[in-house]
Amino acid sequence: MLAQFASLELPPGLPHHREMAERTDLPRLRNLIEGVLADLYQRYGHRDLPELCDRLCLPTPPPEDGHTKHQRLAASLQACPDDRLEDVAEAVLGTEPLRARERNELQDVLWLGRPYVEIPGRTRRELAKDFDLADHLGYPDRFLALLQRLWDLDGDLGGWGDPARSLCGQIERHVIRFRDWSTEELFDKLEAFEATHPRFGYFLEGLASPAVLPDEEAQRRFVELANRHLQPLGAQLRHEGEEDGYPLFQLVRPGYGTARRPRNLIFATLGKPDIRFTSALDNDIEIAERADQVLVYDRPISTDGLLWRDLLAWWQETHEATDPESAGLALYDRMQKSLPRESEGQRNLFWLYHRLYKDHLHDLPALLPEIWLHWDPVTVRKRGERALQNLRMDFLMLLPGSRRVVLEVDGMQHYTRTRTRNGRTEPDSAKYAATMAGDRDLKFRGYEVFRFGHRELCGERAPSVVADFFRTLLNQSPGNYA
Repeated sequence: MLAQFASLELPPGLPHHREMAERTDLPRLRNLIEGVLADLYQRYGHRDLPELCDRLCLPTPPPEDGHTKHQRLAASLQACPDDRLEDVAEAVLGTEPLRARERNELQDVLWLGRPYVEIPGRTRRELAKDFDLADHLGYPDRFLALLQRLWDLDGDLGGWGDPARSLCGQIERHVIRFRDWSTEELFDKLEAFEATHPRFGYFLEGLASPAVLPDEEAQRRFVELANRHLQPLGAQLRHEGEEDGYPLFQLVRPGYGTARRPRNLIFATLGKPDIRFTSALDNDIEIAERADQVLVYDRPISTDGLLWRDLLAWWQETHEATDPESAGLALYDRMQKSLPRESEGQRNLFWLYHRLYKDHLHDLPALLPEIWLHWDPVTVRKRGERALQNLRMDFLMLLPGSRRVVLEVDGMQHYTRTRTRNGRTEPDSAKYAATMAGDRDLKFRGYEVFRFGHRELCGERAPSVVADFFRTLLNQSPGNYA
């Protein structure tokens, strides 16, 4: 039960749910927010400040009591702990009109605090030389909107305040109307060659998006061009979903994930499910019998992976549960029931994960127990050597970047057998070999497999072992948590 979690003493140094403690430049982020607030107080009255601070995830400001609005906002920011600054910055970016340079500075600090693909200047220049803007200029308003979202187009290029001489005006003239600027010149004016790696990465994703280029053939032409230059870096723009019927592409880090999205997520199984296809063409399945013994998550998996909040929203809707807290307890209890009673290590791993992150679970990947990976109507005994390995996984986590992380807890049954004659347990190399073969198969299919020994999850060191593992795993994931 989640209520039991309060009694466990945790190892020190657990990370916050966002990747910021070690990566984000917190002093600079605080200074930038302070600069924004110095402008904001002029737009609001004293009575508006509590609502403003609430909207910006800031502490309630002190009473007026002779203080200026600026002083009250400054006091609110000073009282804001470091681990909430990212939330404040996100709220500022999402709710307040900012100057482009102000916006970009805030974004860069946030984005540099998260994992990203490094794209060196030479790669950017070579890509720009090969990049023909013709497809994108077929949708000039969409193209210009992308540039305005990511770059500072307000700068006056020596025109004494004439809007036509701003960078935006010059792009409209030289890129969209007369087309006498090369792509390399445009990138140079945008300062794209010197921009931070995350900003340039978002630029590439935007150039491939249907919001900018609602033409699948044109999208794929650009992606093919970009990937020729990204390939030597071990990176790529990868098809990660659809939007309005068009493909969505995401810049992915080297060596992570699989290009496929999960379709049928069957978990927390209490027994072998009785599955049948309702449409083999569409890969639609249903649990024909014993549906109460499995859970089937049937919603699309986003580029953020499957977070606890997504799983909880699905549970609340399918079980008509209105209270999130009681629904969370019910979901946790249902998943816990699927864990083998004889595997103390497996149960401890599940319990410790939820205990360690109980305050930030909402934004973390769901830890799914007892995942059904392979399904075969024929028994393993009848299938013989051709039987599939690893029919079920102990745990699965779906992380950003299409990462599929498998966690296995190995008890003695994974590498020993018991003699029927004398009841003695002895090593079984065939069982061990079959386990390793199953791991190789999963890795070739894009899964990351991590194995725990049963004993390391059953002693005093278990909390530290689990905390260290998830700290490293989640810090490496390209999501918005640590």
